[in-house]
Amino acid sequence: MTGIRLTAPAPGWSIDADVVVVGSGVAGLTTALRCAAAGLATVVVTKARLDDGSTRWAQGGVAAALGEGDTPEQHLDDTLVAGAGLCDEAAVRTLVTEGPDAVRRLIGTGAHFDTADDGSIALTREGGHHRRRIAHAGGDATGAEISRALVEAVREAALHTVENALVLDLLTDAEGRTAGVTLHVMGEGQHDGVGAVNAPAVVLATGGMGQVFSATTNPPVSTGDGVALALRAGAEVSDLEFVQFHPTVLFLGSGSEGQQPLVSEAVRGEGAHLVDASGTRFMLGQHELAELAPRDVVAKAITRQMQLHGTEHMYLDARHFGAEMWERRFPTILAACRAHGIDPITEAIPVAPAAHHASGGIRTDLRGRTTVPGLYACGEVACTGVHGANRLASNSLLEGLVFAERIAADIVEQRPRAGEAVNTHPAPSPLMAPEARVTIQRIMTRGAGVLRSADSLVTAAEELEDLHRSAFLQAGAAEPKNAVPGVEAWEVTNLLLVSRVLVAAARQREETRGCHWRKDRPERDDENWRRHLVVRLTPDRQLVLRRTDTEAFGPVGPSGAADCAATGTTHPTPEEP
Repeated sequence: MTGIRLTAPAPGWSIDADVVVVGSGVAGLTTALRCAAAGLATVVVTKARLDDGSTRWAQGGVAAALGEGDTPEQHLDDTLVAGAGLCDEAAVRTLVTEGPDAVRRLIGTGAHFDTADDGSIALTREGGHHRRRIAHAGGDATGAEISRALVEAVREAALHTVENALVLDLLTDAEGRTAGVTLHVMGEGQHDGVGAVNAPAVVLATGGMGQVFSATTNPPVSTGDGVALALRAGAEVSDLEFVQFHPTVLFLGSGSEGQQPLVSEAVRGEGAHLVDASGTRFMLGQHELAELAPRDVVAKAITRQMQLHGTEHMYLDARHFGAEMWERRFPTILAACRAHGIDPITEAIPVAPAAHHASGGIRTDLRGRTTVPGLYACGEVACTGVHGANRLASNSLLEGLVFAERIAADIVEQRPRAGEAVNTHPAPSPLMAPEARVTIQRIMTRGAGVLRSADSLVTAAEELEDLHRSAFLQAGAAEPKNAVPGVEAWEVTNLLLVSRVLVAAARQREETRGCHWRKDRPERDDENWRRHLVVRLTPDRQLVLRRTDTEAFGPVGPSGAADCAATGTTHPTPEEP
């Protein structure tokens, strides 16, 4: 444990449970339903409403070997290729072999997937897949349908849910085991203000951290809260430098910021072409799969074309689909494009890469266990080793399903006992002012975006450390002007922490691999860098990095400060006044 906590009032109320699940996407709700079905008192905490997480924004679908002639082994091969040598093969094999049945159980929960004329599940292709294995719903509204089914199941099971609640920090007992979480409930309801859920098992399923960048497909709630909480709790995180930029995000104009509309890879899976302003297809000859190459390949190709032509976007041409196919297969994307003045039926869609998915996160084993006893992580917040250096399209929903079931099984088997929480109201530490959010996003976009270099990363690191240092200096001033505790300040403080870790790891990895693109180190270096970077936060707020011996994750146990510090690289931060 680091002893570092967000500055917040002491909890004014509490709930007792066997397990608390933080997050209400496919990972969180699947875990909660399985735990509750086994008789565990389960509480679901979510930052907005139950259906407001990243899952409902997923368009393409769920990848699984469900089609005739497809096999888990073929799915494994495609995943390993996309992961650029950094996937943990044991984790991938777990995903692809348990995935088909996990999808069938999701259907049993009430999710309705699109079907073919013979009644079988309709399957499409996306980037990096050599077979049609993407199950979809509502044409291009897969996430919304999955979310609907799981939310309905949670309500039917009468699970205890706390909505509009930002998780703050982990509670631990005297032995350092998990004892619950503190959280702040926004607005009126059964609970309000800062409280606690006391539980011996905590599952973080808080989604991604796309809001560290100016333009992202992630919803506003994706501020890296779970990764930041885990770091403060002393857990290890891994592979945070591998942020996938989705190649085809609707271009809304120069300088557009915030959540951007996604144009699903499934549009290319059905035959759309990437073209420049003259209508020339530029993916031909660059990869055997052309427009359906893995996402890192396509994002890099689009970025190169933008640089070559001096433009801010390329085009996705699907006019040959015709109105009937657009309206039947991609109604959500069609509506989004038209809302922004683009009609895909008659014109090509302007697209550019934007931050989309974190391949890294809180380091876990195959049962979702982190390096902090009793703390689990699942979904995008976790790093299971499945995605490696670049997530294969539509593996994320499947990862949430498979590893959620594994986490629930482990909790049910272990039946951990609650210890009494200690240190629930630590000494205050500086918070970032809410207005620093835009500053952080612009620093990260300039210095650690889709194209990086040693110079850009050094500049980003220095600017982030200046922000961090200024917060400490303000705390020690005669008349401090620190941000007051509140949702915006807590979110920005989390964003700064995960940004610092991402940049530190990106500086360390001196190669180009997957979605980590170093223009000053353009080659992949397997001899030195077919390894994972693991980061933890020390009690004195230093970031300690270590490199694994192989691409395999190895066992996950309680992290040891001595061996990490001895073999890693330390990035010092200012001492607390």
